[in-house]
Amino acid sequence: MTLEQLRIFVAVAEREHLTQGARALNLTQSAVSSAIAALEARYATKLFDRIGRRIALTDTGRLFLAEARAVLARAAAAEAVLTDLAGLSRGALSLMASQTVANYWLPPLIQRYRAVHPGITVSLGIDNTETVTAAIHDGAADLGFIEGAIDDPTLAVTAVAEDELVIVVPAGHSWAGQPPASEALRQGPWVLREPGSGTRAMFEAALPGLGLAPDDLTVALELPSNEAICSAVAAGAGATAISRLVAANAIAASRLATVAIALPKRHFFVLRHKERYLSKAAKAFFDLAQAPPAV
Repeated sequence: MTLEQLRIFVAVAEREHLTQGARALNLTQSAVSSAIAALEARYATKLFDRIGRRIALTDTGRLFLAEARAVLARAAAAEAVLTDLAGLSRGALSLMASQTVANYWLPPLIQRYRAVHPGITVSLGIDNTETVTAAIHDGAADLGFIEGAIDDPTLAVTAVAEDELVIVVPAGHSWAGQPPASEALRQGPWVLREPGSGTRAMFEAALPGLGLAPDDLTVALELPSNEAICSAVAAGAGATAISRLVAANAIAASRLATVAIALPKRHFFVLRHKERYLSKAAKAFFDLAQAPPAV
């Protein structure tokens, strides 16, 4: 069994799609199929079920995926130790971030980092807070950036920036610039991020201060991206709670309007595993994330 076979298996397993896995690794589909077939043949087991034109992980495949990820994480850690001997002249840095942080706060920071360390290859994965936390816990990325604190004793959690949640509605909505009554808030309708999103968790935590519980809300739509949320609200689908960073352009263009309800401010946090090796490349980014913004 080779590391390359493990990388191919993980890429295909995470997508449950041969073509997409091959594209992610810049390999031909035949090379990917051969690697998977070689693994299955060598160990006389099926990792995927072929269902028509699609594939799905078997129970064995799901168990093996966790182990394969762990092996690749250990190999990456070993490589990082050797790379560190060359200082910060070369190497790789793997980041994971939740959507608001990844799309609106991290890009300028990554650019500042690359300007100082051009030899470091930076990769960024984007998912919700729950998935980012799991990735750092499992060693799938060096650093994670999320919205809202989490409770995981294996992870070090450090605040790096402040954010503000706002409730927004379509321009011209009766709530615009007004503090709606509790009954109006209850009826909504609301357009919210999916469970597991830091934005949704923060909003739901603030509801008792408005005299409401999460189950009181009439949720018309749950959408997996901030951009989809803003588009749906601007089209009249309902109200939402979202980062001011995300809504700023739509508010300035008068497509969205804020509601006169103050929500608690929140922090962006950087996550790292307490017991995993932190490479020089990751340490440099960690330090930069805590530095005051460039002016």
